[in-house]
Amino acid sequence: MPEPQSRRPDDNGGAIAATGAGGGMDLATSEGGTLEQRPAEPGGGIGGGAGGEATGRPRSLWSDAWRDLRRNPVFVLSGLVIVFLVIISIWPSLITSGNPLSCDLARAQDGSRPGHPFGFNGQGCDVYTRTVYGARTSVVVGVLASLGVAVVGSVLGGLAGFFGGFWDAILSRITDIFFGIPVVLGGLVLLSVVTSSTVWPVIGFMVLLGWPQISRIARGSVITVKQNDFVQAARALGASNPRMMLRHILPNAVAPVIVVATIALGTFIALEATLSYLGVGLKPPTVSWGIDISDASPYIRNSPHMLLWPAGALAITVLAFIMLGDAVRDALDPKLR
Repeated sequence: MPEPQSRRPDDNGGAIAATGAGGGMDLATSEGGTLEQRPAEPGGGIGGGAGGEATGRPRSLWSDAWRDLRRNPVFVLSGLVIVFLVIISIWPSLITSGNPLSCDLARAQDGSRPGHPFGFNGQGCDVYTRTVYGARTSVVVGVLASLGVAVVGSVLGGLAGFFGGFWDAILSRITDIFFGIPVVLGGLVLLSVVTSSTVWPVIGFMVLLGWPQISRIARGSVITVKQNDFVQAARALGASNPRMMLRHILPNAVAPVIVVATIALGTFIALEATLSYLGVGLKPPTVSWGIDISDASPYIRNSPHMLLWPAGALAITVLAFIMLGDAVRDALDPKLR
């Protein structure tokens, strides 16, 4: 008579379930727990661990990443800077009561004075007020461009990596063509014919030339994930392509895309300032750090304050987003643990 199924813990904390043929099958801790649930211990759940183990639930990549991020001083510092930028972008009146478009030529190029700590620019506008309002433009352009690039690149790259074959080859050749276009030169050509002073042409240009990098990363990540056993098991059980993409592949392939998009956000802010400095990006009356830097560059010797404050705000913003992206990369990459 065959012995009844039994379960005993092995040396590694997993479980061994006896099979009807007399053999054994190694199960992970979470899988073994489905055969026999043990009550959570008072101080540490199933295994006495911390985090998700304390509640009897297995820890995931995202919970581990969030735990590491909270302990990373680089993430905390850059996060505080970004939160401050977002707040003043939404409510600039919290720290300034001036109007960035209100100018007085009688005060042109004047230095700091009470109520105007950053002085005035060449048109007599308050540099402090324009620096505060310029954060809104940079944050909006950076966030929307990053979201657009992440969505377009992830969809195209994910579909190419999942289906492969003809569509993968076509997308790869199209990606190579876009990689061959210099970004600044492309902006000079494409945006020079645009007369709109809004942010949408600049955002559209960034998405147009920025999606190939995300696409290649998403393609490689999907190709790696779809070869795993759990995806093959889902396919064998008859799961449809949309279900496999949304339930099994996407959650495990999105981490590299998030990392690259976060780092690229700072790059897009710097690119907007560069294009505005060259005169083909944002145009007055839009308030932009790139426009202010361009207007102040001829007066850098006589009135350096006109250039230093918007340039300093731009540098701090770009650095904060790049540091945030580096911290997220370190937290989401298991090889760096």
